[in-house]
Amino acid sequence: MQNVNPSDLHAKMLEAIIQSSDEAISVVDEHGNGIMINPAYTRLTGLTREQVVGKPATADIYEGESMHLKVLKTKKPVRGVRMKVGPNRKDVIVNVAPIIVDGVLKGSVGVIHDVSEIQSLTEELQKARQIIRTLEAKYTFSDIIGSSEEMQLAIEKAKLGAKTPATVLLRGESGTGKELFAHAIHNESNRKYNKFIRVNCAAISESLLESELFGYEEGAFSGARRGGKRGLFEEANNGSIFLDEIGELSPETQAKLLRVLQENEIVRVGGTKAIPINVRVIAATNINLEKAMAEGKFREDLYYRINKLPIHIPPLRDRKDDIPLLVRHLLQKINQDYGRNVEGLTDAALRYLQQYHWPGNVRELENILGRAVIYMHFNETMIDVHHIPTLEAEINQQKKDELPMFIDLDGGNKIKLADMIEQFEAKIIHAALKKNKGNKTETARQLGISLRNLYYKIEKYNLANDSVQ
Repeated sequence: MQNVNPSDLHAKMLEAIIQSSDEAISVVDEHGNGIMINPAYTRLTGLTREQVVGKPATADIYEGESMHLKVLKTKKPVRGVRMKVGPNRKDVIVNVAPIIVDGVLKGSVGVIHDVSEIQSLTEELQKARQIIRTLEAKYTFSDIIGSSEEMQLAIEKAKLGAKTPATVLLRGESGTGKELFAHAIHNESNRKYNKFIRVNCAAISESLLESELFGYEEGAFSGARRGGKRGLFEEANNGSIFLDEIGELSPETQAKLLRVLQENEIVRVGGTKAIPINVRVIAATNINLEKAMAEGKFREDLYYRINKLPIHIPPLRDRKDDIPLLVRHLLQKINQDYGRNVEGLTDAALRYLQQYHWPGNVRELENILGRAVIYMHFNETMIDVHHIPTLEAEINQQKKDELPMFIDLDGGNKIKLADMIEQFEAKIIHAALKKNKGNKTETARQLGISLRNLYYKIEKYNLANDSVQ
């Protein structure tokens, strides 16, 4: 077998590493002449091997002095120097270090980074920090307006949940007030004097979300803060963290969140040490998690961890009797924001609002009232129908869309087809549960549905208390 010189082998391995690196690298000898660049360097600068190798270290510079020559002169590394390189005048940041072998200077190696990429990441990080708000919980249950049976049931369940350490899952459409419930649950709990941290999982890029939630160690990635950074779970220790739109988490982040809930500990990005935490998790979603599980988009084990205390917040269209109370409450805030003194709505205006379907829920109602106040003259104190012109076309279209959904029954009564189907389904499930004396496994088998789906329908139709009666 032919003997291989170890030094030659090491040189080849080193060159292979440099050539395969995603970092843009250039190497010069002790005289300042280029001896090696890698493909990443060519992609970034637009300079080929022929234009750099064998040429002076200044050959690639469009603007600025050569850091290679400076390092060869001082034998000290330089970092974070900004300059322009190549025919495209690429704006870069340069780090250069001397190559010293057995005490002898043999050359220098430089790594350059695209400034535009760094700026883009910085802007994304700034945006993420604006989206992620750390604040004290400012709402209580007295701020949740609604006397309807559905809303009172949700409030009672939330108050019950506040007294336990269990994870709460707030379910409801966008604009129904899930964040208000999260604030109120924290303020009603024994954690109310500790931090309440809100995270919008849907509004932050996946690459940033993990490091923001769990923190990172020094050197975990380019630009990582010296000494590392605590994540939001660490910040919320002994307090509560509100994970809004939890259904939008990626499978990878779902797995890490599951570990937090199971082990009560986190591991920072780039780290190996488990850090114990004591955090109350309040999650919220406006998507159907059962459907997401069936499609493989949401982990089943995480679903059971966060679904210990589900609270369904009803949409505004299902509690239109609460509109007068909501209007009175929202107008107080709008008057303060706009410097007005609007006293309320006329009966006609209230009836007009109650005809609408409110797909945007309470958030949309606040928007409509704010626009109505803007349209009013300063001497007017009551909102009338003509101040709310935008709903008319939508109400008419809504009525038109709903016409095919009704069925005339004997006596002229009208019932929505969807409601009839749900009533029929609830009766079948109730009868099956009663027949099986509350045995849910056997009931699910007989009905040909999954046990998970049965539990969902029992809760949906409020059959838990009378399933065996």
